[in-house]
Amino acid sequence: MRNLLVLFVHFIATLARLLGPGGVRSLVAESLLLKHQLVIVNRSRHRSPNLSASDRILAGLLALLVRPTRLLRSAIVLKPSTLLALHKAMSKQKYRMLFSPDRRRQRGPKGPSAELVHAVVEMKQRNPNWGCPRIAQQIALAFHIQLDKDVVRRILAHHYRPGQDSDGPSWLIFLGHMKDSLWSMDLFRCESATLRSHWVLVAMDQYTRRIIGFGVHAGKVDGVALCRMFNRAIRGQRGMPKYVSSDNDPLYRFHQWQANLRILEVTEIKTIPYVPLSHPFVERLIGTIRREYLDHTLFWTTADLENKLLDFRTYFNNHRTHNSLEGGTPQTPVLRPVANLGSFRWQSHCRALYQTPAAA
Repeated sequence: MRNLLVLFVHFIATLARLLGPGGVRSLVAESLLLKHQLVIVNRSRHRSPNLSASDRILAGLLALLVRPTRLLRSAIVLKPSTLLALHKAMSKQKYRMLFSPDRRRQRGPKGPSAELVHAVVEMKQRNPNWGCPRIAQQIALAFHIQLDKDVVRRILAHHYRPGQDSDGPSWLIFLGHMKDSLWSMDLFRCESATLRSHWVLVAMDQYTRRIIGFGVHAGKVDGVALCRMFNRAIRGQRGMPKYVSSDNDPLYRFHQWQANLRILEVTEIKTIPYVPLSHPFVERLIGTIRREYLDHTLFWTTADLENKLLDFRTYFNNHRTHNSLEGGTPQTPVLRPVANLGSFRWQSHCRALYQTPAAA
């Protein structure tokens, strides 16, 4: 009699759950969810079942109809993270539909002018290797317009489409190159068009980042050649510095080099051995010369290389902006005419390898 009473109570409770709100719907959804998981498990797969997009959508919809207390017992194949991710996505969509305004959004602040957009895009087309900070600095230098690099990035994203020849200069410019190329100092080597090694001594002003000059020598470098290269690099300079910094290259140990410094009354300062960061400015300058100039042109003779390096010195000292100088140039003229966005011209440098805006 007691068992029949317990069975009757369970029957009444089950019937109440089925007749209650969501009862039959929850039971049917739980049954379909279990059958769907059995279909996934019975698929011929040795490891975890491969769930398609339709499987995930169907399981997610059925999980919304199952009672929360029964959902964990029914989750055989699906991970809780899948159901939670689906629930989170649908919740976001719900509140987006409820609280998003139907009216169109109002326009924000006025963007850059058409002239500025044209100047930025044309500068990028003429100098494909320049980045957004460099373009912003060149605009500020030429037009006295303070422009953020993010604005330049947005302008290029909407208005600039790189062409097929954006990886370097055109063939006409490339063939034009073939026609004729405290102070810190350092040596680097480069190869001519005929694969002959040339050594270049570069000297720069540590404070202003200005290139003093270059000394070029073909072949083996000894004490006499090093002195000749240094004298060639500093020609035309009115005064000499008090100190010159150099690395620990054995070339600087020659007697002729030490005697040359004593005659010029210059004290040599050595960097820390095997630490390139102790000589950062001239090391970075050499990398700039390689990346921005020598990798994009060829030279034939020593005179050709020296002429091209002098052209780069003029561009580097007077027209190229520097981050360390807050967008300025190492050797800015006293009176630089301000260019107008409505009327300006393009000034070529290094045989049209670089082009910067200037006053018309």
